[in-house]
Amino acid sequence: MQTLRKHGRRWPYARHVPKPVLIRQHVESAPAGLLGEWLDARDIASELDRTWIEPTVPDPERYAWIASLGHDRMAGDLHDPAVAAERELLSRAVDRGVPVLGLCYGGQVLASVLGAEVGPAPVAELGWRTIETDDPELVPAGPWLEWHFERFCTPPAATEIARTADASQAYRIGPHLGVQFHPEATVEIVAEWAEADAPALARLGLEPDLSASAEQRAAARNAAFRLFDGFLARIDQMPQRFAI
Repeated sequence: MQTLRKHGRRWPYARHVPKPVLIRQHVESAPAGLLGEWLDARDIASELDRTWIEPTVPDPERYAWIASLGHDRMAGDLHDPAVAAERELLSRAVDRGVPVLGLCYGGQVLASVLGAEVGPAPVAELGWRTIETDDPELVPAGPWLEWHFERFCTPPAATEIARTADASQAYRIGPHLGVQFHPEATVEIVAEWAEADAPALARLGLEPDLSASAEQRAAARNAAFRLFDGFLARIDQMPQRFAI
């Protein structure tokens, strides 16, 4: 099922955005959040696929680029039709040169498509983090909200551009960007995940701190907008037909 948002004015970086952006939302509790706010602020049209309702594999060439959001499933859960559909869609997107922005689970699926190992994280990263970044114009240091029990390795031929002491945090290859954190998430969104994961957190003895001042929330929103702007600017600076 798709929801189309149409906007009239185009942002200056939108040379490669005559088509809508495809947002792949995989669970009701993991919406586009700040990414949706950014799309509205930049007057960029988008379509929303709710993959848990209808795990379709649309033609990626209908879209300017694809954003794959978070999930409570893992990238290797290919017995789940929606996970299998996401892998197929991102495989087709990579093959056809359609840029992909992978956020946490989406970054893990993209990494797997690109030949990287994805598996259990040695340390679950939950709550606020700042990261070490080699490219702060594209991926700022944060603050970022994280919520993952799995992690990706950097795909072959990709460049790791951010990390923490516990996991790789971002990679880029051609027009594609995968991140392990959640630039789209707000405190309210992650608090809902924490409530759902409360039994698992209790078993692990974890009590993530999601508290944030108004200044920290504003800084996270600003960092997210910088990341999305940087991703789109990078696409705009590349040839229209992408290849890796």
